[in-house]
Amino acid sequence: MTALPVQFSDDQATAFDSVTELLRKAGVDLDDGLLQPPRGDAGVMAVIGKAGSGKTLLLAELYKALEQAGVEVVSGDYESRKKGDDRRTLAILAPTNKAASVLRLRGVPATTIHRILYTPVYDPEYERIAEWLAGQGDKPAIEGLTEEALARAAAFYEKNKSIPGALAAAGLRGSDFITGWKRREEPLDIGFVDEASMLDDRQFEDLKEIFPNLVLFGDPAQLAPVNQSGSMVFDTLPEPQRLILNRIHRQEAGNPILDLAHALADPQLGFEDFERMVEDTARRDDRVVWGQRVEVDLMARSPVLVWRNNTRIRLINAFRAVHGAPEDELIAGEPLICDGIELPMKHRKKRLDLEARGLIKGAQVIFLGSGRKPGFSRLHVMGAEDPQVSAASIVKIEKPDEEEPFIPYAARMGATFLHGAAVTIHKAQGSQWDTTQVFAPDIYAAARMGRVEAGQPLWKRLAYVAITRAQERLIWVVRNRLAKPSGPLQVDDLKAVPAAALTLEVQEETPA
Repeated sequence: MTALPVQFSDDQATAFDSVTELLRKAGVDLDDGLLQPPRGDAGVMAVIGKAGSGKTLLLAELYKALEQAGVEVVSGDYESRKKGDDRRTLAILAPTNKAASVLRLRGVPATTIHRILYTPVYDPEYERIAEWLAGQGDKPAIEGLTEEALARAAAFYEKNKSIPGALAAAGLRGSDFITGWKRREEPLDIGFVDEASMLDDRQFEDLKEIFPNLVLFGDPAQLAPVNQSGSMVFDTLPEPQRLILNRIHRQEAGNPILDLAHALADPQLGFEDFERMVEDTARRDDRVVWGQRVEVDLMARSPVLVWRNNTRIRLINAFRAVHGAPEDELIAGEPLICDGIELPMKHRKKRLDLEARGLIKGAQVIFLGSGRKPGFSRLHVMGAEDPQVSAASIVKIEKPDEEEPFIPYAARMGATFLHGAAVTIHKAQGSQWDTTQVFAPDIYAAARMGRVEAGQPLWKRLAYVAITRAQERLIWVVRNRLAKPSGPLQVDDLKAVPAAALTLEVQEETPA
């Protein structure tokens, strides 16, 4: 069946034409499908719009047009050494694994910004398989791999366009074919960056060094990065380089979650009026729920969104208590949030290994169990293409009214984690869940404080970001209560995911 052509809104069509002109100046003519060698920097452009304005649709259509024109997509999981000066490339990036996975679910081959900064080094023998899968070499004969295994790899790659996933489908482990990681030395070509409101100035400068042609896609109503003075990187761009999208009522009509989010733009709307609006919406549409308690069953996969740290810590400890989690250890199924990597500079390779597997600051992780060595954890990185990892871990469980966190797992060095049953709204940016719980008493506390950020009441920015994390269903929790769990925590659904699971044991080194 032939797919119907996409019908753009007027501002989407204008934005598409503007980006097309930017690319034409860079030597990529989408109208005629002509590619010329790279010829200098075309510059930076931003496509800006609130939730429901069609940014993701526009990004997806631009990607399809570039691919049809013959532009090579760089995924970050493999790059051929057979490079020509004339080739044109595109990388589609997001700040977090979760944000990248949202795009991948829509057929857009996105990866994280960090994964583009560092590239894998492949074992030469298995690189021949990668070259073949990428269409740049003949089918190889590899000792120990049958024709059936290579066929599985080809079928997986045809559907998913992931080299590590394809090799895992053939029965190989990551340690078989990836020998290390290296910092990108050469610039790329065209970069699309989703969730650009999350970028700080340093990341923006890094991206401009790598990509001479850069298009940002961002939401101006979200929260600016911490220590960014309430501004976003695209705020500084000249007016012609900022393309504004408005909400597409034709496509998003009847979405109560987006209706609530956009209602926050009314300068006359107060918190009490907004809550009445939420309650009225919940009476007529089951996609919005007026919640009398936090649903604990959802917290293992979809954290409660809060503003205040003390609220977050209280909810985490309540979650652990109702599941009977002992204080001195984690139980399988507990959610974690990566808080960074604690490794000295001399262990740079280990840091790259961990970060390349998706253990970057803010990554959502599910604890699967203890590793084979003390301090090691088996983990599932949510949204990562190769989600299963085993790594040295430092897990911190914060306690109410206590300055120092309790540490049930502590390797001498490795990836650090906080509990993830509840997260701040700031940390939730870039992520989405089918059902999202928002702890309304925290939004009310922000409203009472009267704080303003970039000319907008802080409570409205918090409410907007929190609400738009919900893809299908929003629960606006109005009482400080926790429901009882319907059963124990589960991990079976995670263990059954992709045959592409990779393992990474980051060994601790003994002191010299």
